[in-house]
Amino acid sequence: MDLRRLRYFVAVAEARSVGKAAERLRMAQPPLSVQIRKLEAEIGAPLFRRGTRGMDLTDAGQALLARAGEALALAADGVEAARAVAAGKRGRISVGYMFALANAVLPRLIPELRRSIPGVDLHFAELSASTREARLLDRSVTVALCMPAIHHPEIQVARVGAQPFMLAVPIRSPLARLSSVPMARLQGRPLIALPRPDQDPASSAVMALLRRHQIVMPVASRVETVHSAMSLVLAGEGLAILPACAQLGAPRGIVFRPLRDASDSIDIAVCWRRDSHSPLIRTFLKCAEKAVARM
Repeated sequence: MDLRRLRYFVAVAEARSVGKAAERLRMAQPPLSVQIRKLEAEIGAPLFRRGTRGMDLTDAGQALLARAGEALALAADGVEAARAVAAGKRGRISVGYMFALANAVLPRLIPELRRSIPGVDLHFAELSASTREARLLDRSVTVALCMPAIHHPEIQVARVGAQPFMLAVPIRSPLARLSSVPMARLQGRPLIALPRPDQDPASSAVMALLRRHQIVMPVASRVETVHSAMSLVLAGEGLAILPACAQLGAPRGIVFRPLRDASDSIDIAVCWRRDSHSPLIRTFLKCAEKAVARM
């Protein structure tokens, strides 16, 4: 049904006069009469009869009027909702995040998002090295907060910060007694490694750091997540070189120490599909930049 005709019908019903309704609608009376007749033809029943006090509704007209206001209100709400979503004021965004960033970033990021987009439904999903790319590509998450960035032709990346590397060691280790650990002290010690999921493990940032300092650490285990690495460190299986923010989620019995003479860091990035045009992504990116800057 043409909503314009429905609006004309409501105006005539409320004014009980085609002439007064035409004035209210700022249109000529004849075209309004034509639209009412077309509406009656579409319904297949007369909607008005002329009474002593003006245009009276027929039973069919009364039935239509009872629902016409609600229909027009719903249509108006739909238009406003669409405009709000297009403007990034309403909608839904699913945020994926790497475990290493959870404790450091989410407590700062979520309040920032709530303030910036209060009308948007927020959903969160933890990602691993093996799932983050797939979750973006299948659209089960809208944006992903990653460390390091994802490198894929269909994924857009924006760097929002970086974290220095630190050494995770058992608290009973002699290295834990040092305020910072010389790189030479790592020679020959077993490494719990987190290879970059999208490249050969030999090209990871940690491996590049060790090569630059001519340090060899035999890889005891390769794991996908920071918490898996910390669990193996706690079990005495080796040492791990991790982003500094990971220490916020470290279990009791592990300490983090800076690496002396090593300023290497790992990028924190916001990633999303290149073909996604949601205005919410721009807002998320600004909020993520603020949250990471306060880490």
